[in-house]
Amino acid sequence: MPSGLIRILNFDDSLPRQKSLIKRFSPSLCDFREIGPAVRSWMNKRQALKIRSYLQGRGDPRVNLLGSGDFHHISALLLDGLKEPVSLIIFDFHPDWDVLPPRMGCGSWVSRALENKNISKVVQIGASSADISTAGIWTANFRALKNQKLEIFPYRHCPTRAYFRRVPRNSCLQQEKGLFSTLIHWTQIKDFGMEEIIRRIISRLPTDKVYLSIDKDCLKPDYALTNWESGYLDLDELLIALRLIREKLQIVGLDICGEFSQLNFSGRIKGILSRLDHPQDFSAAGKDNDSIDRVNESTNIRILESLRF
Repeated sequence: MPSGLIRILNFDDSLPRQKSLIKRFSPSLCDFREIGPAVRSWMNKRQALKIRSYLQGRGDPRVNLLGSGDFHHISALLLDGLKEPVSLIIFDFHPDWDVLPPRMGCGSWVSRALENKNISKVVQIGASSADISTAGIWTANFRALKNQKLEIFPYRHCPTRAYFRRVPRNSCLQQEKGLFSTLIHWTQIKDFGMEEIIRRIISRLPTDKVYLSIDKDCLKPDYALTNWESGYLDLDELLIALRLIREKLQIVGLDICGEFSQLNFSGRIKGILSRLDHPQDFSAAGKDNDSIDRVNESTNIRILESLRF
């Protein structure tokens, strides 16, 4: 992989510890540690402008490594730099499609990305968390499902009942309409296999160019140890998906998050709210830093090698 193609956005010091990755790929490094605690979980417009201004004029790497999934909303800033229509494919255990404030947060960034005029379609793969459960979808961006603008494919998830909400028709789900609710049956990856799901997705994309965003919490804990609960994907399933995408489409950009780092926040209110939002059974719990780094670094290397930019 050519030098300068990969960049670390260092908000939390989780990536500089991955010495083998750095030796193999020689990424550039942007130091955001000073504002890391302030933008963790969510950021305001002033902080977003500061990050965007810092990145301008520092090249345009194809790959950005973001650190913890608490910084996944940085993806929306990177997508602001798109200059042509693309499809956005996201691998994540969480759908990140909340419509409530904060607007620029790790739980709502997909809703913001859907407003980007250069994003023709968004596909979520592996989103199997409680965020798409009956209790979790009250603040979900259901309108994005209209006209197939957004599709969500959980690895597995029981049917979701949406009360007093209009659920648009969408190829990623089937509906049973009742008087006051709609029962959603999701198209599950486990029922069809990753290869079949990806082929279906590719056949419906409106563009040949795609941007990929990977939060490693979509993976089983054998392959990723994060600040969040674990997903159900095997690493081989993720690599199959990436291979098919690479063979059929042009990948214009990629970001990866899902490292582990200590929960450092600026401000008492933000600290309290963010700690309440994080699960108590996060996948890195009880593991030492060296073990965590080995698992996450190995997965990062395999992902980057599989894409062969």
